[in-house]
Amino acid sequence: MSSIEQMYQQVILDHAKTPNGRGLVEVTDGATSGQSHQVNPTCGDEVTLRVELAGDTIERVSWEGQGCSISQASLSVLTDLVTGRPATEAEHLGEAFRELMGSRGKGLDEATEDELGDATVFTGVSRYPARIKCALLGWAALRDSLVTSGALAAPQTAAAPDAAPAARATTEENR
Repeated sequence: MSSIEQMYQQVILDHAKTPNGRGLVEVTDGATSGQSHQVNPTCGDEVTLRVELAGDTIERVSWEGQGCSISQASLSVLTDLVTGRPATEAEHLGEAFRELMGSRGKGLDEATEDELGDATVFTGVSRYPARIKCALLGWAALRDSLVTSGALAAPQTAAAPDAAPAARATTEENR
């Protein structure tokens, strides 16, 4: 294992041991919020993620879940990455992360990796198809939470172009 892979592995373990955003926080009275519960049926990882928004900006991400180090670390990194950003920017980062998970360990261009920051530590995870869903679990919950809050439109899928429920689109990512 190269020194960079060891560093990436250590960052994942650190986030898994002391995750940011863990512990569902009650929403401030009158604040806009969204919540999603997602389960990875393959391995049993699960998360309930809640976003609180001020206008279109994500003020707070909190979550409660259980699962492997990869899913827990991904949720922690996600929390750090999207807090304080507009919902559309968070969705853009989610798309970039999904692209990273499809890279099969090759990574992305430098500009996109700079945008993802610490989330690039999951590049190695993308080589293991069974683990990709673990890393994507929190991102599916984030997308669904933003849709249920009204901050994002429900993603359209080719199979169901008129389907409004975001749960259908995000749950499909975790099958």
